[in-house]
Amino acid sequence: MVRIRDDGVFDAPIEKLWKYIGDAPSHQHRAIQLGQPVNQKGNAMTFKAKALNPDGKTWRTETLVMTMNPPKGFSLETLDGPMKGTKHTHTYTAQGEKTKVVVEGDFFMQGADEAATRKGVLDYFAQTFAEDNAALQKYK
Repeated sequence: MVRIRDDGVFDAPIEKLWKYIGDAPSHQHRAIQLGQPVNQKGNAMTFKAKALNPDGKTWRTETLVMTMNPPKGFSLETLDGPMKGTKHTHTYTAQGEKTKVVVEGDFFMQGADEAATRKGVLDYFAQTFAEDNAALQKYK
């Protein structure tokens, strides 16, 4: 297990960010593809997802539980696959026309040491953050 904390500031107000997060056709990432929820209980949704492996070429399938807590954030837990046991939260703080995000949690990557896990997770978050920030600039 590797404890990781990262943060960034989206160039969009929190209301726009939450609208975008909930808009599945617009909210897409290169490294993860969420299918339709296979189960929903209250504010928790279970998804089958395809996730790109750190090699950037092969894909794996995972089961994820996403618990939405708007406008404060959401949590994500990986139930199976090589990252089974990973749990992290995304916490949002409004800053006028911008929104700060803090991602924090415990990450597991089967077959990877602490340095490789940390690098893989931080690279993934940097990529998805950049994708989201660019998409938010075009999002209405």
